[in-house]
Amino acid sequence: MDEKIIDPREPNNERQADGMRTAQLTFKLNHTMPYTPEYNEVLHELFPDNLGQGSLVLAPLTMMLSKEVKIGKNVMIMGGCLMMSAGGITIDDDVMIAANVQLITNNHDMYDRNLLRCKPIHIKRGAWIGAGASIMPGVTVGRYAAVGAGSIVTHDVPDHAIVVGSPAKVIRYLEKEKFPND
Repeated sequence: MDEKIIDPREPNNERQADGMRTAQLTFKLNHTMPYTPEYNEVLHELFPDNLGQGSLVLAPLTMMLSKEVKIGKNVMIMGGCLMMSAGGITIDDDVMIAANVQLITNNHDMYDRNLLRCKPIHIKRGAWIGAGASIMPGVTVGRYAAVGAGSIVTHDVPDHAIVVGSPAKVIRYLEKEKFPND
């Protein structure tokens, strides 16, 4: 897993511009009536080429860099989602993310707290993330896996696994044959 280190003390005009753009559009989204043409317009402006057909992200949303987030088709992200996305977040098709989920791709260096250590998050097709769960830097959640509510996921989740707890651990596997699109 590639780690990217960001030093906010070093000027980066592109990242700063995306951060400001993301903050302004996120604020606008959070203050727009959902399920309206205006809401959909702001959502597509926030994710110009990174939001798949039939996907919906509900407010309130907290996010840092929207250009670092890729959302597939038919994805549902409920309100209260936090996307600390400096390391990159990829959400494949048919994913369901419940309310108040945290997708955290970055953390501060233990010795130089100004540095951000970033690793990408990948949530694969058909996964389901339960309410209040936290997905930590560098984690991949497998195809059709389920993350229990309130779980803190610090390691990769295998395909079809159900994980719960803090830190999250596999409690069982779903029957692969029961997923017609897998």
